[in-house]
Amino acid sequence: MSTEIDNANAGSSDDPLMDFSNCHVGIINNFNSLLELSRTNIDNPVQREIRDTAKKLYNFFRDVVLEHHAEEEQELFAEVADSARSPGADSSRALEMIEQLTQEHRSLESQWQALEKDIKQLSKGKYCVLDQAAAAKLAHEYLQHANFEEQDFLPLSAKLLGDKGLSSLGLSLHMRHSTVSIPNYI
Repeated sequence: MSTEIDNANAGSSDDPLMDFSNCHVGIINNFNSLLELSRTNIDNPVQREIRDTAKKLYNFFRDVVLEHHAEEEQELFAEVADSARSPGADSSRALEMIEQLTQEHRSLESQWQALEKDIKQLSKGKYCVLDQAAAAKLAHEYLQHANFEEQDFLPLSAKLLGDKGLSSLGLSLHMRHSTVSIPNYI
């Protein structure tokens, strides 16, 4: 399986689907790092490179991946589901994909929780025995998940959303990331 992302058909920089695609690049890089860590012998004391990789992975999952899942589910999946209300093969397939991807998010998050304590220990330079099989499984499944989103779900989403749906999604994402300051009036 290729873990490379094909951004050629993802759209312009004004395309909100490109935001998700760009996030997948970082996710793929980090989960490739987890895959490498799963293949590494961890000695006591913990090598600096392993500590740095673990720290990066720990922070990345907590700060990026969980937010990415929430944003996909609350913004992208919701907008695609709304656009998929009309009957048709593409609409049915999109709704099936949304269900599958949401279930995969929960499974990947659960797998991470099982590894999180050990990754945190390693990030602090404290020796532990990392479940390398579980780390490799999580890395492989996340890479497959991101590849499926890139190759299948995002292109179908672009087709279903059209210009109107993409504009709506872009506005939702903008509002989600904007800080709105409302002055207090008495």
